Amino acid sequence: MPEIDLILISHDHYDHLDRRSIQHFRDRDTKFIVPLGLSSYLIGWGIEAERIQELDWWDESSFGGLKIACTPSQHFSGRNGPRGNATLWASWVVIGEEERFYFSGDSGYDIHFKQIGDKYGPFDVAFMESGQYNEMWKMSHLHPEDTVQASEDIQAKKIQPIHWGMFTLSTHDWFEPPEQILKGSRDKEFSVLTPVIGERVCPKEQQEFSAWWREL
Repeated sequence: MPEIDLILISHDHYDHLDRRSIQHFRDRDTKFIVPLGLSSYLIGWGIEAERIQELDWWDESSFGGLKIACTPSQHFSGRNGPRGNATLWASWVVIGEEERFYFSGDSGYDIHFKQIGDKYGPFDVAFMESGQYNEMWKMSHLHPEDTVQASEDIQAKKIQPIHWGMFTLSTHDWFEPPEQILKGSRDKEFSVLTPVIGERVCPKEQQEFSAWWREL
């Protein structure tokens, strides 16, 4: 991969904030933008404070000609011990001169998706959480039908389902999230991107993607 200029982090759960991954960037020029409180982890792992910027919900910053907005999500934080919810969780908006994208982070469904869409949409691509859901934690993770509705709320032109193909944290079938999202999106105005790992995606181009997980 080329050098990484900037890393956005959604929250401090282990599957979103990994110590060894962060330490890979200790001797590089990579910058970080994180929700409130997360800089304490990065500084403890060897990242200089001047390379980190913390934002609250609805705060905006700029980087290399991009506008970056920290936007709400409905989730929680904490890694272990009694310090739960001591740091903020967030989603992210990145706006360039011609294109803009949205990253949902982890979130249950609520009105913040429409608020984000009304303020910053439409989005050329939205990376939408769509896996590791369960009725017992519906308030903090999107079910496939919620992902479809949230994608409409934020005014996405294309979505890429994420958060389903790596860690197994729930009881649903591994391939259920993309199957249900494809099914629920058939009559929607947005299209669904399902690239294989490492496949290049061009938002402005019309690309065809296979249901590659069915072979597995």
